[in-house]
Amino acid sequence: MIYELRIYHCVPGRLPDLIKRFDTITLPLWEKHRIRQAGFWTVAIGPSNQDLYYMLQWESLEERTQKFAAFQADPEWIQKRAETEKNGPIVASISNCILQPTSFSAVK
Repeated sequence: MIYELRIYHCVPGRLPDLIKRFDTITLPLWEKHRIRQAGFWTVAIGPSNQDLYYMLQWESLEERTQKFAAFQADPEWIQKRAETEKNGPIVASISNCILQPTSFSAVK
């Protein structure tokens, strides 16, 4: 099992729009594509309260490549994402990394 940590750095003031998009659009599409999330977080104390952190759970890099590509190419995602950005971009930049649990990790 591997985990992907993704950090969305929002355009100032657009974090509520991003959260709404995940809640109402992205997560149902992830269910369709069988993408498993491990959690979502916003910053309570830290350098930026305009960031959304989340983790995805994958069986392998191959699974990630296949399922994420299918999601990104989904016409429903493309259309609905464009609708949410009709007033301008929501996300300024994205950071991500693939994490492997250590042998002593509580999460495997």
